[in-house]
Amino acid sequence: MLLIVNGLLHTMESDTPQKADILVNEGKIVKIKKKIEPSEGTEVFDAENLNVYPGFIDAHSHIGIAEDKISSQNDMTNENTNPITPCIRGIDSINPMDNAFHNAIAAGITGVMSGPGSSNAVGGQFAFIKTYGRCIDDMVVLAPAAIKIAFGENPMSCYGINGNMPSTRMGIASLIREEFFRAKQYFSQNQSGNEDFTLICYKELFEKKIPLKAHAHRTDDIFTAIRIAKEFDLDLTIDHCTEGHLIAQEIAESGYPAIVGPSLASRSKDEVSLSDFKTAGILHDAGVTVAITTDHPVSRIQYLPLCAGLAAKEGLGESAALRAITIDAARICRVDHRIGSLKEGKDADIVIFEGNPLEINSCVKATIINGEIVWRN
Repeated sequence: MLLIVNGLLHTMESDTPQKADILVNEGKIVKIKKKIEPSEGTEVFDAENLNVYPGFIDAHSHIGIAEDKISSQNDMTNENTNPITPCIRGIDSINPMDNAFHNAIAAGITGVMSGPGSSNAVGGQFAFIKTYGRCIDDMVVLAPAAIKIAFGENPMSCYGINGNMPSTRMGIASLIREEFFRAKQYFSQNQSGNEDFTLICYKELFEKKIPLKAHAHRTDDIFTAIRIAKEFDLDLTIDHCTEGHLIAQEIAESGYPAIVGPSLASRSKDEVSLSDFKTAGILHDAGVTVAITTDHPVSRIQYLPLCAGLAAKEGLGESAALRAITIDAARICRVDHRIGSLKEGKDADIVIFEGNPLEINSCVKATIINGEIVWRN
């Protein structure tokens, strides 16, 4: 057992911090109380003058797939041989030995959504994983956790430049529609139990157990993603949402959440020319549920708290910024029943800070995953 005492708890179940102790046993938070006396054999961590938060979450990344060691064998982000690859699974390329996992843990990031990149119109399956472990199967919280689709420059530049489809935004949308039409027919007509491997992977998507994860920067691409999701009655997350501040009310009316970022990156292509840290705050004020992403390795994953701090400065506010990397991110990723807040019964994924994590001079004193102290400063 582990007992964290004397800390100031930011539970994300409430906006008001509270001085309390946390008792952890068998990977779970079993008690939160003003004062808990340690039993014999309990490890005690004194968090006096420290801030205690749920572990941070990056809701969109390619950690372990695009590894820190840059080479053709360390970047498995895209299967660039076919624009439609729904059945590929991120867990088959995520390497837990990637140095970025150590960086994430040292920054208090305990959970990530990771999966294939954005070169394909339909790119494959994301997984939500913990950041500590050696075997990916033991790190998984939810897999599949989303089906990736992508709009805009990436699919067009990957395939259109070679004279293949898609070479236009219309072509991207058409490929996605054709694929979903095939899948819808398959599920409505297949009563014999004969499984098509390239279509059965959509089962959780069409049952609304997982969302589409739409790479969309420009306003027109965001609207197309929403249009297609509505046509096929699918859930959706709008990832990047770079120009979302221009259509915040329309996004709010769609009911879909936004995963905003990477704002701490260069404006390396036309469709991110309006990238700004103000986007998250404008969306939040319009009523959109918002998470913050680094899109690692576009921005390095350890800068997630800094990105949240810059979004807070540019209008999101401190409370919403913290939620955007904890409970709101967990809800968007559909893992809030296990993580995202400090609550009895949830996984003991906890980060202990000296100072405010949204400020540059703060310091992680300990990171706890599944009740185990995996980083201590």
